[in-house]
Amino acid sequence: MSDIESDTKPNEAEKHHPMLKLALEIGPLLVFFFGNLRGEWLAKTFPSLSAIGGPLLIATALFMVATILSLIVSKIVFKHLPIMPFVSGVVVLIFGSLSIWLQDETFIKMKPTIVNTLFGLVLLGGLVFGKSLLGYVFNAAFQLDDEGWRKLTLRWGIFFLFLAVLNEVVWRNFSDEVWVNFKVWATMPITILFTLAQMPLIMRHSLQQPEGDNK
Repeated sequence: MSDIESDTKPNEAEKHHPMLKLALEIGPLLVFFFGNLRGEWLAKTFPSLSAIGGPLLIATALFMVATILSLIVSKIVFKHLPIMPFVSGVVVLIFGSLSIWLQDETFIKMKPTIVNTLFGLVLLGGLVFGKSLLGYVFNAAFQLDDEGWRKLTLRWGIFFLFLAVLNEVVWRNFSDEVWVNFKVWATMPITILFTLAQMPLIMRHSLQQPEGDNK
């Protein structure tokens, strides 16, 4: 079995530690928010951090460290790396390193654009070739008929592209503080609301559980 698996293939550790799984997913974002909010204080308290750059670059460095630690703990506790956080983490490390090395915050600001565009194009591209790739990710959580997987994959593909465009609009037109707050406090609620909005589709296209076949 590969070390990198879908987010929704729950093993026993994930069932017994749901709060830890949630903390590992949102923890790095909270560290990023704190690093940007208290960047100047951190630079004064820990002078070595001032060599990294301004508050946003300090926050980026802390975000990278928190992301690595999150993935390490996920591998140790859950015995695998969830695919979406893994891909996102790789992009964080690449673009975060470029931002710090070149002293250009643009790269880390574009990270959500790159990740969401990648996910969106992969899902929509799979549909072009007749593959509802979302089914491979969520099949352990629930079972849908083929039409349901196609519709859900299409919606998530478009949603990821929407998030990519939204990120571009925010970071190019607003201050760093607004962008950081959007990244930490707006993206996740938007995603949760979108997910909840898909429940009617999921219910309409859900397949009967095996127990239902024995009626």
